Amino acid sequence: MKTPLLTLFTLILSVSLNAQESQWYKGNLHTHSYWSDGDEFPEMIMDWYKKNGYQFVALSDHNILAEGEKWKTISSDSLYQDAFKQYLNKYGEDWVNYKKDEKGLHVQLKTLEEFRPLFEKPEEFMIYKAEEVTSYLKDKAVHMGAINIQEVIEPQEGNTIVELIQNNLDAIMEQEKETGEPVLQHLNHPNFTYAIKAEDIIQIDGERFFEVFNGHPHVHNYGDSIHNSTEEMWDQVNIAYHSMNKPLLMGIATDDSHHYHKFGEKYSNAGRGWVTVRSEELTPGSIINAMEAGDFYASTGVELSDIKFENNELFIDIEEEAGVKYEIQFIGVKKGSTTSEVLKKSSETNASFEIPDDVLFVRAKIISDRLKKNPYREGDTEVAWTQPVSND
Repeated sequence: MKTPLLTLFTLILSVSLNAQESQWYKGNLHTHSYWSDGDEFPEMIMDWYKKNGYQFVALSDHNILAEGEKWKTISSDSLYQDAFKQYLNKYGEDWVNYKKDEKGLHVQLKTLEEFRPLFEKPEEFMIYKAEEVTSYLKDKAVHMGAINIQEVIEPQEGNTIVELIQNNLDAIMEQEKETGEPVLQHLNHPNFTYAIKAEDIIQIDGERFFEVFNGHPHVHNYGDSIHNSTEEMWDQVNIAYHSMNKPLLMGIATDDSHHYHKFGEKYSNAGRGWVTVRSEELTPGSIINAMEAGDFYASTGVELSDIKFENNELFIDIEEEAGVKYEIQFIGVKKGSTTSEVLKKSSETNASFEIPDDVLFVRAKIISDRLKKNPYREGDTEVAWTQPVSND
């Protein structure tokens, strides 16, 4: 049966309109609170993110979900005592359950189910139930983000770093199978304790995301004289993944926020790194599906108005800000090479790069000359990273 021309046109128009309705949503996928080793109440944290232009946040405390009864003893330091007073003044005696005794001030933490309605609103703000699955092999730390989970995932053991990562990854993805709810998993700060090397990630089956940037001061994003930066690791892994016909590893930026009252390079503060996702709607599944399709970028401040990959050509369009200069770097790996290189640079606010036959994959890094406020490291300027693409 032939499809009537009008019906076909209506279908095409509908698809076109749906594509146009997709929009950018900003989010942080790595956030800590008093539920583990953060130093603030989750309500105050969510209030900060919502007021500062984020549309989604994952509350990802270590090996715990914000469920059940948990009490926090507040430090006697006047900074944290004053912060409690601010919390109490904001939410009131009817909301805050606390008590004082000879051991100090104790506050019952609100659960995600309790505080979610204060912030969530369709197409405005969403909170992911999440966990940082935290394991150790001797003095080496393996932390993995599990986003949109329904139950706590117990950290797994392993005799090697590779085995430890794989066992935790399998446990995280098993919950997705059991619940039917999409789960996004990301490997966190591989250079924390210099636990994870590129060759470790290469051996993992099913790894799709990792933190190319993390705002915590102890994660060694830039490596050192004997360790590669996370960005160098990214390309090394993808050279191997390409040869193994694995999906390319994608890079995210996160705050890994812990400290909400002390600021500077010594502290892990909010607002240092995030992802911006192009999605049809602000729902858990839609955001995750868009990220799995690579329709997002990581940023420490640079905003993009468009990213396209069509007919083997990568297009970048910057959301230009007055007085700021930019450089778009198209970074790729040529066939037979074991390292990445800058294949093209542009000082324009939009540029494109057509992938030639002798290049395995390309990603873009957009560097501005604007200094980052409260940076990961002094002198850092605002940057964005797009996801690697291949013409295979």
